[in-house]
Amino acid sequence: MAGIRRRLKKCRLLIRLPQSSLQERFDHVRMNVAESDIQTRCARIAELLIAGKRRVVFAESCTAGLVSALLARIPGISSYLCGSAVTYREATKVGWLDIPPAILEQHTAVSEVVTKLMASGVLAKTPEADVAAAVTGHLGPNAPPEQDGLVYVAIAVWSPDREDVVTARVAEYRLAGEDRLSRQREAAARVLECLLETLQADPWRSAQEAERG
Repeated sequence: MAGIRRRLKKCRLLIRLPQSSLQERFDHVRMNVAESDIQTRCARIAELLIAGKRRVVFAESCTAGLVSALLARIPGISSYLCGSAVTYREATKVGWLDIPPAILEQHTAVSEVVTKLMASGVLAKTPEADVAAAVTGHLGPNAPPEQDGLVYVAIAVWSPDREDVVTARVAEYRLAGEDRLSRQREAAARVLECLLETLQADPWRSAQEAERG
């Protein structure tokens, strides 16, 4: 009987192993697909920046420079990528981007209004840039329930006469990932998605047509 129980135990182990292997393969494929999407977005963003002769700058909080790093993989992007202000802490948002402390106290850093101010602030401080993307959010753990996995993205552009900074897009996302690393990468992908959609919409042309109309 003891020999039979040992053989049965081995069988149960053999049955469980393929399930783990399948899950690992699924996760690997999913990561490859996500990576492929990110590379496609970066390549398309680079094409649009080059075609429009425009430059981009970032203000990153929860992504900590990852968005800029992903775009920097594209050869020749240095002519169109100005850089990224990694304003992780509130004091840095105040010191680098002139976010009013009262706004942070009232709305917290994880808010639409602060993200919009981050985008407009970094664009105003980067005269050579034409468009700015900003992101802030809470990746967890230990996040307040209402902020856990919550991310805001804002895109700002110069007006055609470069007299004003205009918010072109703002979006709110609830991240699906369960750990900080996957959430951070998902947040970066969302920033690239918003930036790509903005460039495709060409807000500068729309503004010029509105002025003529």
